[in-house]
Amino acid sequence: MERTRSFKTEAQGHLYLVPTPIGNLDDMTFRAVKTLQAVDLIAAEDTRNTQKLLNHFDITTKQISFHEHNTRERIPQLVAKLQQGLDIAQVSDAGMPSISDPGHELVNACIAAHIPVAPLPGANAGLTALIASGLAPQPFYFYGFLDRKPKDQRAEIEGLAQRPETLIFYEAPHRLKKTLQNLATGFGDDRPAVLCRELTKRYEEFLRGTLAELADWAATDTVRGEFVVLVGGNPAPTTTATTAVDLSEPVEVQVDRLIAAGEKPNAAIKEVANLRGVKKQVIYNTYHHLDKE
Repeated sequence: MERTRSFKTEAQGHLYLVPTPIGNLDDMTFRAVKTLQAVDLIAAEDTRNTQKLLNHFDITTKQISFHEHNTRERIPQLVAKLQQGLDIAQVSDAGMPSISDPGHELVNACIAAHIPVAPLPGANAGLTALIASGLAPQPFYFYGFLDRKPKDQRAEIEGLAQRPETLIFYEAPHRLKKTLQNLATGFGDDRPAVLCRELTKRYEEFLRGTLAELADWAATDTVRGEFVVLVGGNPAPTTTATTAVDLSEPVEVQVDRLIAAGEKPNAAIKEVANLRGVKKQVIYNTYHHLDKE
């Protein structure tokens, strides 16, 4: 067990996780502005994009790039600066840090080094879409981006098909058509769903219907903007999958239970991986005893 206070005073610095607007700049909080003004350095996913935000709020704090392509190099540098007493704010291009950027790895590195991590509340596309979708707001299951490879995406969808919660996905416009087709195939044409486009921006809109109807729309209309895709949960799941998983139960037992309920082995392995929040290969290796060789 470890106990860390976000605001205790000591020689080392603090890592602040600062949300940024997902479209409308008025959604920037007073606290977020003050934090970005006060820290010694801002670790930004795209410094050019963040500079526009800083200019709008007259923030002159120096930036350093921090994105998926320089994570291995940058994290030790940022941790060293924090240990030297500098306060650092991490921001993504839009919304909450750590969701679709390498912030999670930085947070873990700070925790390992006993550096305080202070999260700020703010804009989040998934929850913003959820509360206006009309679908059940709780329980919900945030998945984020599905795999880009068609075969792997279909396997992911198959593993999620039995979940009873409202599902939240992110998707880029050029992949939306195919993703909706795969969702309709994997979940069923009649599953209720909502497309939330350009949230908080001038052209914000919600498209509500079945997965089949939304897939037809994406196939015939011009798709523009960033999307949050919400899908209603399975009202009558046919497997024993639940929203919680007993981590003390052997992986083999969980996979075999799903197979006995009618799922194919690969789909069962994928579903257990989703429930446990790990990569499919990890469960595959454990199930087939490849990690013990």
